[in-house]
Amino acid sequence: MINKSLFRKKSLANIMDDVGIGILNDEGSGLKKTLKVRDLTAFGVAAVVGAGIFSTIGTAAADGGPGVSLLFIFTGLACGFSALCYAEFASIAPVSGSAYTYAYISFGELIAWIIGWDLLLEYGIGNVVVAISWSDYFTGFFNEIAGHFGRHMPEYLTTDYRSAYDGFNAAKDSVQHGMIFSKLTPVLQNSSNAWQNAPRVGEIPLIMNLPAIMITILVTWLVYIGIRDSKNVNNIMVTIKLIVILLVIAVGSFYISTDNWVPFVPHGLSGIMKGASAVFFAYIGFDAISTTAEECEDPKRDLPKGIMYSLIICTILYVAVAFVLTGMTKYSNLRVGDPLSYVFALKGIGWMHAIVSVSAIVAMASVLLVFQLGQPRIFMSMSRDGLLPKVFSKIHPIYKTPSFSTILTGFIVILPTFFLKMDELTDLTSIGTLFAFVLVCGGILMMKNNPDMAEKRFKVPYVSSRYIVPALFVVTVWIMFQFFPNVLKDYFNFGNNSSEIGPKLPMLVFILSSIALVIASYIKRLSLIPVLGLLSCLYIMTGLGYINWLRFVIWLIVGLFIYFFYGIKKSKLNSHQS
Repeated sequence: MINKSLFRKKSLANIMDDVGIGILNDEGSGLKKTLKVRDLTAFGVAAVVGAGIFSTIGTAAADGGPGVSLLFIFTGLACGFSALCYAEFASIAPVSGSAYTYAYISFGELIAWIIGWDLLLEYGIGNVVVAISWSDYFTGFFNEIAGHFGRHMPEYLTTDYRSAYDGFNAAKDSVQHGMIFSKLTPVLQNSSNAWQNAPRVGEIPLIMNLPAIMITILVTWLVYIGIRDSKNVNNIMVTIKLIVILLVIAVGSFYISTDNWVPFVPHGLSGIMKGASAVFFAYIGFDAISTTAEECEDPKRDLPKGIMYSLIICTILYVAVAFVLTGMTKYSNLRVGDPLSYVFALKGIGWMHAIVSVSAIVAMASVLLVFQLGQPRIFMSMSRDGLLPKVFSKIHPIYKTPSFSTILTGFIVILPTFFLKMDELTDLTSIGTLFAFVLVCGGILMMKNNPDMAEKRFKVPYVSSRYIVPALFVVTVWIMFQFFPNVLKDYFNFGNNSSEIGPKLPMLVFILSSIALVIASYIKRLSLIPVLGLLSCLYIMTGLGYINWLRFVIWLIVGLFIYFFYGIKKSKLNSHQS
């Protein structure tokens, strides 16, 4: 009985009744419906065009050379497969739960809880990364202006406790070994200064990332007071950064030297794929559009369009910017935190350097806004189903927003900025998002014969994978043996050292999953696009490393404890069945 209850599913009729009646909503009213295709597309662009195009694209280009543009195309294609699956689900279940709700319909309650808990990594924890990135850009811009007056923002107000502590010890160790402090990297100098100069309560230094905290409070307030105000602010910010990016492409194209594109792939395929994590992180967020479904005027028609339009626009922009950057300077020069402003400073174009710096601040703020919109609506949907307490789905009587969940999301973002490092969160956010994409693609395959699919307005184009997927598998294996003969042998040869097993597990999971999908594709004639979405997302996950997989598993185990302690008993479906 317990096993059956773990995979109990919600019908679309039940989900729509919960939304329409305003169940668990004391005011008996829903969210405001104000979003159109233009607004949804803007939210998608706002979420995707942020840290990737203003920061991580530099590191990816330094690793992969001009050929990194191919990686953006591949990642955009992988996300495109998932986006089509999101669009199909959004057209049949136009509610705020996103992948959580889609999993509830297709896989059942346990998987729905897992994906709901997992989405906290994408929207909540992922926003910690965005807030810290915004703080870095803002601090740099502020210090550049204040420097003309002999001022700067104190280091202890722009970093977290652990970074300051680790930086101080690293700098101290370097100096003891003969290094000159002024010759250390700026990061180490700033961290050390933060620890030494911070005011103290007893022996405890008071260190915080104040800009990250303040921007999170401001954005949370915007999201709290309503979707209409958030929409208008977001549309303005998106317009600004699109103008700036188009200006970067237009102005930068005059300074391109084709000699910088030779060699096009300097470090081979491995060099290009080395930037997979950074490039995928740049795409995170297009799926956040689906969390605004209940605030769309016509979600069945507009959501699929908004999702696909935003992804296509962003992919084109990423590829164009990658070509411009690698054409303006040698790829090896791009391993910097602000590559767009850097290349213009390198060419002596000061006015473009200033414009790009300001637009980066706007870009980060818009990403923060979209993610802060997404997480409260996931909480709200889980609360409607009884998996979280009732207060999570409480709608503000005036602003018509999930008030408690919005405030809680603000705290979830603010608190980690005191003690967590950004680089520890980036890969964890990426692996959580990829896992959500995998389940959404798998959900479409599970829904093939579901009666809820009969009245949908958008459908992933069906192409039989019966022969295509096995053929792709055979070709891939042939290429591996032909050009990389030792790779597969290495993955299946563990020797006598058990410590070698862990790092190889992600790739082994991908290989075994691929074999299973090949067999299933041939026997069941699965739809090709969801299968390709599964395979491409799983492959990108293998590049995130064993440690991040381990952290992700631990995160899911914590979530399962909460589910078995609270959710399974309080579930609405449980009360209906008892």
